[in-house]
Amino acid sequence: MPREQRTITAQDILPLDSYELIRKEKKQEAIARKRLTRLHVGPHAMVLFENWDSMWLQIQEMLRIEKGGDAQLADELIAYDPMVPKGSELTATMLFEVEDEARRDAFLRTIGGVENHVAIQVGDHVIRARQEGDIERTRESDNKASAVHFFHFDFTPEAIAAWKGGEGNAMLVIDHPNYGHAAMISADTRAYLAGDCF
Repeated sequence: MPREQRTITAQDILPLDSYELIRKEKKQEAIARKRLTRLHVGPHAMVLFENWDSMWLQIQEMLRIEKGGDAQLADELIAYDPMVPKGSELTATMLFEVEDEARRDAFLRTIGGVENHVAIQVGDHVIRARQEGDIERTRESDNKASAVHFFHFDFTPEAIAAWKGGEGNAMLVIDHPNYGHAAMISADTRAYLAGDCF
């Protein structure tokens, strides 16, 4: 599993029977990892920073569920490999979680365009979110935001140095007019992501 190459290839994916032998261990690793990579921003947003291991596990799990073989594997690699941080970025999945379906629908209609209002601040550096792919995350017909977003945060060398050096505070900020919230990113999370993503 060549994490140092910052990409997932077909050769990295285990056959289903081999994966079953280590699945329990890998799921436990994921639970431990999420303690460092999950961040709640305000009452409804949950951000999960991604890495090689989280995307590898996602592909393995999708293949396990759907059993689509090589054709499915090609599609999963296209979908998930771009979310592996490539050395000068952080990547994240952001979910808006509102348990009641009617309330969730109403809420999402108030935050259209939220994908353009997300950033990481570290010290004096502001790194705006860039959407993964060209999928529209806010519906034009009624300005309803998607409940799930996939982001890249492209760091300059100076911002990487600030992140690694512990400069200032690090925060994830959502500055949408109808959802203005920020959350501190802990020193432990900064250290973990620095070692894994930069």
